[in-house]
Amino acid sequence: MWQAEHLKINNLWHALLLLLIALATHAQAQRTPTISYITQEQIKDIGGTVEFDCSVQYAKEYNVLFLKTDSDAVFLSTGSTLVIKDSRFSLRYDPNSSTYKLQIKDIQETDAGTYTCQVVISTVHKVSASVKLSVRRPPVISDNSTQSIVASEGSEVQMECYASGYPTPTITWRRENNAILPTDSATYVGNILRIKSVKKEDRGTYYCVADNGVSKGDRRNINVEVEFAPVITVPRPRLGQALQYDMDLECHIEAYPPPAIVWTKDDIQLANNQHYTVSHFATADEYTDSTLRVITIEKRQYGDYVCKATNRFGDAEARVNLFETIIPVCPPACGQAYYGGAEHMATSASSLALLGILMALLYTR
Repeated sequence: MWQAEHLKINNLWHALLLLLIALATHAQAQRTPTISYITQEQIKDIGGTVEFDCSVQYAKEYNVLFLKTDSDAVFLSTGSTLVIKDSRFSLRYDPNSSTYKLQIKDIQETDAGTYTCQVVISTVHKVSASVKLSVRRPPVISDNSTQSIVASEGSEVQMECYASGYPTPTITWRRENNAILPTDSATYVGNILRIKSVKKEDRGTYYCVADNGVSKGDRRNINVEVEFAPVITVPRPRLGQALQYDMDLECHIEAYPPPAIVWTKDDIQLANNQHYTVSHFATADEYTDSTLRVITIEKRQYGDYVCKATNRFGDAEARVNLFETIIPVCPPACGQAYYGGAEHMATSASSLALLGILMALLYTR
């Protein structure tokens, strides 16, 4: 009886063991594939190499895929077979760790994006893990950045500068010759540079510089032109000249757009004729030098002359007084670079002294 009882217990244990084995086998067969590891985000230089590791568990019966999943998904591999026909890509499988290793050599800018390791369980069930690849790219200033500006004095000016690249470029503003910016500093950091009330002194070339530490960066020159009413300066408000000699009267005009310039005397506009010659010379978009030559001066030509400049923002005028002298003033009366006064008298005295020496030498002979 004891033996029968012992045999019965052994049979129960055996049956229980078989049941446990069956349950374990069933449970293992039912375990869902998982991705236990995926490489973290990668940042690489153009021309470098990157490797993505994807470790999977309980996936022997399933397909494991690598895809590039951006706007349009591109299949790269299935199982241990590479699908993409690109010699820069390679794939290997490590059975010890159940890890698929996707490698890309000679990285190009277009390789940047999201790479996904995926286990396909059914038509509606997938297990996925993704890793992002960022490729360092030098800055390139975008076409939607400001190229030039024409603004009226007193208005608000906004210059914009944007650049692509990775890491995100920093935008720095400078002025030509390191002049002070309207922000009262030599540099300004930001995509938008604003001038709340632009002045004519703010015109000139501004530099938008994009830098992210990759290569030497990128730069754009932005020309700012400010429209303003004329401003006139007269280098010599009073000029003397002898009768029957020529004299040049000058005025310098600063204005934008370039103004219309006239000379008048006694409210009569002067034109080119046997008595006067008017000439204008633009030294820059905003600067014009105007010269009135009074030819073979007569008594009635002495007096006040007015230089007047006008554009759509306003007008300005300045006077030059021409008076009579006994001694001709050089130039334009002669070829010597003197304008009357002490220099002229010194020149005349030197000439008389030289003449006296010559006369003395002749007399002694």
